[in-house]
Amino acid sequence: MVVLLLPTEPIGVRPQPSTMAYEVQPWSSTTHATHNMEQISGPPAKTGTFYQTPRSHPWRPTMGYEAVEVTPLHEQPITNQLVASSYSPSAMCSDPVTFPNLVTGFERNPQHAARAALYTRYTPNEWTTSNVSTYADADKNRNYSEKVRSEAVRLMRETDEKTSQGQRDAARRLGERITDITFWRNELTTELEKLIAESAQLTDTKRNVQKALQDLEPPLHIAQECLYHRESRKGIELVHDHVEKSLLVEVDNLRASQEKLSQLLAKITKQLADCRAAQHSLEDDISHKESALGIDSICHQLNNYSRGINYYGGIEKYDPTVSTPGTWSGSSSTRINNSHSERSKSCQLRSDAESLINAVATSVWDCWSNTNNAFNNRASEMLEAKSKMQLHLHKTHQEIFDVEKHIELLRKAINDKSNPMKVAQTRLEARAHRPGIEMCRDNAHLRLVEEVCTIQDSVATLHRKLQEAEAQHQQLLRTKSQLESNLKQKVDALFIDREKCMGLRRSFPVNNTIKY
Repeated sequence: MVVLLLPTEPIGVRPQPSTMAYEVQPWSSTTHATHNMEQISGPPAKTGTFYQTPRSHPWRPTMGYEAVEVTPLHEQPITNQLVASSYSPSAMCSDPVTFPNLVTGFERNPQHAARAALYTRYTPNEWTTSNVSTYADADKNRNYSEKVRSEAVRLMRETDEKTSQGQRDAARRLGERITDITFWRNELTTELEKLIAESAQLTDTKRNVQKALQDLEPPLHIAQECLYHRESRKGIELVHDHVEKSLLVEVDNLRASQEKLSQLLAKITKQLADCRAAQHSLEDDISHKESALGIDSICHQLNNYSRGINYYGGIEKYDPTVSTPGTWSGSSSTRINNSHSERSKSCQLRSDAESLINAVATSVWDCWSNTNNAFNNRASEMLEAKSKMQLHLHKTHQEIFDVEKHIELLRKAINDKSNPMKVAQTRLEARAHRPGIEMCRDNAHLRLVEEVCTIQDSVATLHRKLQEAEAQHQQLLRTKSQLESNLKQKVDALFIDREKCMGLRRSFPVNNTIKY
């Protein structure tokens, strides 16, 4: 077990140099070494020589602590008997413990004793300055107290007058506010009555538009049936003719009319919703103004002797307001203007609905008449085309017979060129066997070569003509087949237009909503 001792030698006693012990500085009251202590070997250095410094103030050391080496000692308790050196046991390695003061410390370490005296005493100048400062503070506080009392009396008078004036002004402002609320409430009520009447008229117009929209379904169904029947035409008869254009125009007109009526119906529905929203806004504003009018009337009648007045701490800090006088009146004015705008839009929509219904009726009837005329014209054109098709079919049969004869003549001419070709090539082959220098490129050889080339060109030309004739023969056969197919298609198309389509369009589906 290691025991830490704080030995300090009494005045005039030095530590034994042959014995190593724990030792701290005489001005320190700590019993443990700090982290900045350094371990050294050998006996501790003497205080007088260790703290020598070249500065002009020797009581200001360059170091704050002295580092010593810690070595274990035998366990030995320290008692009161150890204060005197005569009672020290022989086994202890250190002197009795004594704690320095200002007197004993001066003999032990003069520099640090002077430093302690500087840091624990006041000077006479400081004492005098403190007394003067205390007198000045007392005078200042008395003068400020008199000033506070005079200002308090003046403030009480001013606050009484200000409170009375503020209450009168608040009552006057409340009266003005009541007048404003009454005016805007009457304006809102008048506008609300007009808006309700306009909404009722717009509802009747909406029913008329819905009826007109339903009455467009039969003509659209007939036009689509005609287009469906005409789709069964085949081949070239699937022509985008004037009849189909008229049908498409009719369908487009009917769908456009439906779209216009649907859009108008949507606008009317939206306008009714807007009118209902404007009506709700007016009703809501009127209800709020009735409530505000009752509250302000009660507040206008309150005085200092009224019942029900009470303290509400911190109410002035709570600001529930959401508008200013300008925005408040502007809000009511905006609601009225919005209602007036909605009424104007509703009136315009009613006028547009009436005009659109009449315009739709006129355009539907015009398209119906134009399509019927187109069907009649198309039937006449197909009858004429049928007659011409039969004439061309007869001529095509005659031309096919003539082309077949021409093909036989071409084949015979090609066969007639075979013997002259054999003669010319045989001559060239025989002359190729001439010996030696007799293999001369003479005029006979050149003429034979030219003859062979001429015959080959003639045969090639005849073959091309034969191919053209055969191709034309095939083309005539295809034309014949095409004419026969077209003739059948025209008969079918004529039946579709005259019987199926015109059978549906003999009478127009008259309704009561659309007037002609």
